[in-house]
Amino acid sequence: MNWTAFGETFVTLLVIMDPIGLAPVYISLTARMSVHERRRAGLRATVAAGLLVLGFAVFGEVILRYLNVSIASLSIAGGLLLLLLALEMLRGVDFPAGPSGDVALVPLASPLVAGPGAIATAIVLSRQHPSTEGRVSVLVGILCAIAVVGLSLVAAEGLARVVPDVVINFVTRVLGLLLAAIGMELILRGIHGSFG
Repeated sequence: MNWTAFGETFVTLLVIMDPIGLAPVYISLTARMSVHERRRAGLRATVAAGLLVLGFAVFGEVILRYLNVSIASLSIAGGLLLLLLALEMLRGVDFPAGPSGDVALVPLASPLVAGPGAIATAIVLSRQHPSTEGRVSVLVGILCAIAVVGLSLVAAEGLARVVPDVVINFVTRVLGLLLAAIGMELILRGIHGSFG
């Protein structure tokens, strides 16, 4: 086990995925769901995000090269998705659930947990640690970071039972503004990466 690769992956992804900041967004996105549906959505979001980041750690560079897509373009696309989500949160639009629009997959799993930052980080760290030991350490670091995200969603479930709907609605609007800023930052970084 390459502890440097593991630590770098785990810490970097934990900061990017921001499990503490994700918890209130998760509560607001799943506010209209039953306890069982909310837990299921959290589990599905965690598993889907984990598979996505692991997949990009293993095959990401090949996929992006095949599609002729840069990491900067991926950042711009993820920023636009976050900006659209933020506008819905600011307007107080209910998020669709069910087969027509599963919030567990979009926007929870991607782009919130497994966003362009997490995907790009997985690709870059896999490139930096090309040995078998390094790659395995990166993959274990990803799994551990995803596990922490999953635990934060479980903890958020308990918080959601205690916090009144009015507070959740207020926090949703505030988080919508912050999410818009994060989306714009991703877009600007992507533009800078394309032209800078």
